[in-house]
Amino acid sequence: MTESRVQGFAADKFSQVRDAFEENHASGADVGASCCATVDGETVVDLWGGFADQAKTRPWEMDTILTVYSTTKTMTSLTALLLADRGEMDFDAPVARYWPEFAANGKELILVRHLMSHSSGLSAWREPVTTMEDLYDWEKMTRLLAAQAPLWEPGTASGYHAMTFGYLVGEVVRRITGKSLGTVFREEIAEPLGADFHIGLPASEDARVAEIVPIVLGQSPGKIEFSEVQRLSFLNLPHDYPWAGSTAVAETREWRLAEIPAVNGHGNARSVAEIHCILANGGVAKGKRIMSEAGCRKALELQIEGPDLVMGRPQPARFGMGFFVPSPLLGVDVPNPNTLHGGGGGCSWIFIDMDARTTFAYAGNKVDRYPMGDPRLIRAIRPFWEALAVSV
Repeated sequence: MTESRVQGFAADKFSQVRDAFEENHASGADVGASCCATVDGETVVDLWGGFADQAKTRPWEMDTILTVYSTTKTMTSLTALLLADRGEMDFDAPVARYWPEFAANGKELILVRHLMSHSSGLSAWREPVTTMEDLYDWEKMTRLLAAQAPLWEPGTASGYHAMTFGYLVGEVVRRITGKSLGTVFREEIAEPLGADFHIGLPASEDARVAEIVPIVLGQSPGKIEFSEVQRLSFLNLPHDYPWAGSTAVAETREWRLAEIPAVNGHGNARSVAEIHCILANGGVAKGKRIMSEAGCRKALELQIEGPDLVMGRPQPARFGMGFFVPSPLLGVDVPNPNTLHGGGGGCSWIFIDMDARTTFAYAGNKVDRYPMGDPRLIRAIRPFWEALAVSV
């Protein structure tokens, strides 16, 4: 099979989004992908196309899902925001209020909001993490985090918690509810909305999962000088962890079943966009009130701003409560200030514009080199923003 056309729909005023999505496939920038946008809770773009495998034998279908890597963090954050909105979680409380063992090694003053804003000083484990079985062992991973000292003074800087974010926030959720984060997310968000997003994917859904197409690595950039924080955050992981150039583990049943709420959620652009209507529309999605408007706007509150100790880029990072808020780090200017965003390795993104009451999600299976400002996303979202501006 050599051709799989783009399917789905885009409302007339957003037809150029479809054009951009088709260009991403025609140029080879995408192998397979989905794209979805909502306005005032109504789905106005829902596109999919290309192939669900590297060999290009499986067309990307309407219900194809994939590992969206760090876009999973937005679902974890939303779950925490929901508990806070109900009064069950206090972002200004010490983590140790809910998780007493966490107070060890000078961490008694770390607040829940420090976990939510990647500023807790726990971006990585000090103890070696050598196998994927370690990452699948919730008790071990959380026990190690509870026991260790922070890597920097909490609350003074962010350091992107690429892996640890889900264990940290997830354990607070577990201590409060007695349930895993994936279970709370499913019962309180995904199932009520009929949303096809999973943190812990049952085997019955395996046939729908797209392969992750790894990046073709070129010439090595040479020796990279890492700080201790970066070395632990980037390198203290199993050698077969599914990074950009090695994705085989992401196709295993063990990876799909495990709950690693920072990186291994499975969904598509439709489910990501429609779930985040909760935040874009003042707590309401698909006609159901899930949260209060005040609880949603809590996500916008700036928690930390400045150089990120893990990402190590010259542009400052800005974190709200569990989400990125606009900054030069993004690589593109957003139309409205009250915007949240998050993304994952490969190409998965969500933008939530509370001013325009819109969501825009993109999820593709071809890994590329752009942790921020991926050209595929920007090519598709710019005509969406332009169409909205014309209609005002």
